Amino acid sequence: MAKEIERKFLVASDGWREAADGGTRFLQAYIVTMDDRSARVRLIDDRRAKLTIKIGTGSMTRDEFEYEIPVEDAKDMMSLAVGLVIEKTRYEVSHHGFVWEVDVYGGAHEGLIVAEVELEAEDDTPDLPSWLGNEVTGDPQYSNQYLSTNPLVSKADHELSYSPF
Repeated sequence: MAKEIERKFLVASDGWREAADGGTRFLQAYIVTMDDRSARVRLIDDRRAKLTIKIGTGSMTRDEFEYEIPVEDAKDMMSLAVGLVIEKTRYEVSHHGFVWEVDVYGGAHEGLIVAEVELEAEDDTPDLPSWLGNEVTGDPQYSNQYLSTNPLVSKADHELSYSPF
């Protein structure tokens, strides 16, 4: 059984873009969503698909099971989604020995940009890049599971002062 240990932050500036890769486009839908577990399907660049099951209520650590599935199965499951299909582009940014994933949201969450870093242990202390904003680890309103059923109410709360595109 795999463990997912991560910290999550809002992004405060576009300083991450200089070191970012070309990005990967995700469509993500939840087919089961409960307080302590979820099952999601992800379509990656419209060429690959994954089914992920997450179990646990910890703010940093949860059990995670992830499997490649056929693209057509993913599309069928997305048509049965609970709530919204999340649209985002994920960029990877290396910083002092850690890989940060910066998610730039589109669709109902346009304007939201979140960075997360996966850790080996909860007590890992990655150097925090200067472009990070407030930490939102454990804040349920920034979980993708929450976002799947709640469009952004106020883009101004999450938008940067510059245009990211």
